[in-house]
Amino acid sequence: MISTLIGCGTNHHRGEGDSSSQGSSSLDYKQRFLNSTSCDQVLDKEFLYICYNYNLKVATAVAYTLYGDLVNELNIKKRPDFYEEGSIATSYRAKLGDYRGSGYDRGHMAPDAAFDWSQESLDSTYSLANIIPQIPDVNQKAWVKVEKYARDKAVELSELNIVNLIDYSTTPELIGKGEVAVSIGYYKILYNTDKSYQECYYYANDTNYDFENDTIMEHRIDCDTI
Repeated sequence: MISTLIGCGTNHHRGEGDSSSQGSSSLDYKQRFLNSTSCDQVLDKEFLYICYNYNLKVATAVAYTLYGDLVNELNIKKRPDFYEEGSIATSYRAKLGDYRGSGYDRGHMAPDAAFDWSQESLDSTYSLANIIPQIPDVNQKAWVKVEKYARDKAVELSELNIVNLIDYSTTPELIGKGEVAVSIGYYKILYNTDKSYQECYYYANDTNYDFENDTIMEHRIDCDTI
């Protein structure tokens, strides 16, 4: 069973889109998967929203909007350092040390390559609240392909809404002294209501892939199953 995510409030930023203009379908996705019932804390990072779970010490969903005119506009090369999320109480935060020696990548849910059009937007993606433990090959060879596809689709459609959902078992693997939960997989929902477009994908957080020949279409699913 997947985690649920929630409505993000009424303040809208250039970085995350204005849901009031997106129609009922986009509102349904945000209301279903980013709300105060499903999230222990909803983080407004200005360019993205994060549904955070205190027990798991990790996100269960991340929502944002990509604008085609910003994708690849600046392409800042120097990446920031990861940082602990100061808006979360210390006892519930993922820490930098939790990932060291774990064997997992610090995997972005809102990807840095989609937000490298300003220093502020790029910095927002390096909060550990936007990071989950990902198997390196999945992160670097499989998930990265659908992230690029989303950027290309944003250019094609001018604007693309994205909700990433992270799926956890009832007894997840834990890493680090802080016991950060490891997911069993993650969903990516791409949609633009005005263009009557939506696509959904699922990636298991395991090594059961032909990573060299893996294509995103192998991971496409019916959005109605989410």
